[in-house]
Amino acid sequence: MKDVSAENWMQVRPEGLYCKPADCFIDPHQPVPRAIVTHGHADHARAGHGTVFATPETIAIMRTRYADDAVTGAVPLTYGQRHALGEGVELWLAPAGHILGSAQAVLEFDGQRVVISGDYKRHADPTCVPFEVVPCDVFVTEATFALPVFSHPPIEHEMAKLMRSMTSLPDRTHLVGVYALGKCQRVMAALREAGYAHPFFIHGALTRLTELYESLGYDFGPWQEVSKIDRADRDQFRGKIVLCPPSALADRWSRGLPDPLPAMASGWMQIRARARQRRAEMALIVSDHADWADLLRTARETGAGDVWITHGRVEALQHALSQQGIRAKALDLVGRDEEPE
Repeated sequence: MKDVSAENWMQVRPEGLYCKPADCFIDPHQPVPRAIVTHGHADHARAGHGTVFATPETIAIMRTRYADDAVTGAVPLTYGQRHALGEGVELWLAPAGHILGSAQAVLEFDGQRVVISGDYKRHADPTCVPFEVVPCDVFVTEATFALPVFSHPPIEHEMAKLMRSMTSLPDRTHLVGVYALGKCQRVMAALREAGYAHPFFIHGALTRLTELYESLGYDFGPWQEVSKIDRADRDQFRGKIVLCPPSALADRWSRGLPDPLPAMASGWMQIRARARQRRAEMALIVSDHADWADLLRTARETGAGDVWITHGRVEALQHALSQQGIRAKALDLVGRDEEPE
């Protein structure tokens, strides 16, 4: 790989990160004629683009979340499939391990390779393809959890905590706040692996994306939408798991459940103030992002001489990488959420 900067052909514009020779944006936060979309979370995948380059799963997620015609000019690319963007720029996608269909955008031009990782994690997750290290000249990374305090435990540890609580408090409804895309399905799969055999009860806001996962071959066992159940028999929820969006943990919907124990599954649950903010009695540290150690490890493993940081705890990561002899800079991109719902 060349030890040179790619700033002559990769730029930051108001719409987002831009590949100048291909006239194409990566995860733009407003509609553009040509967009590469790394994954289906709303702060990366917006509706209204002309041509969209993404994995088939990400395109399916966008059509599910927005509308069937939200991606009219879709160009689906499987992992490793090369596509000429024009003017000598070649694109291919590598797994990011973040959620279903998540990808790193690999751009090659003039003998250089830039990898835009989007959001990613290195922990195992049966609901998506694992992260793949791609050697490159420039690695573009997030920094959502880029502080030494963040060290994400294995999800098995957190699910065991939840299962122990259900055993010791069998009369309480265990209400778990999960993001609708990725977190919900990962938690369901992990609980099945932990031995939870009852049907899940889920909030209606989680239904469509869970059904999409199932249509693509993922099996979460039996589940029921709470709104379609006769809630007159409130005791049927005792000792069971109810999954809902974080916003529903403390609203009127949750108060209809018997003696709910609110829990929240998020990487932010390592911070007690965040758990209190979510009104969670139980903090489940479950993140779909890389923690501090994995952010540093990944930057090293790519062999990149330059690391560009999109959003998050930029200063801490920039300093740590510089201490390791890696040139690091902030891109100051707008429109990125910390851990989107």
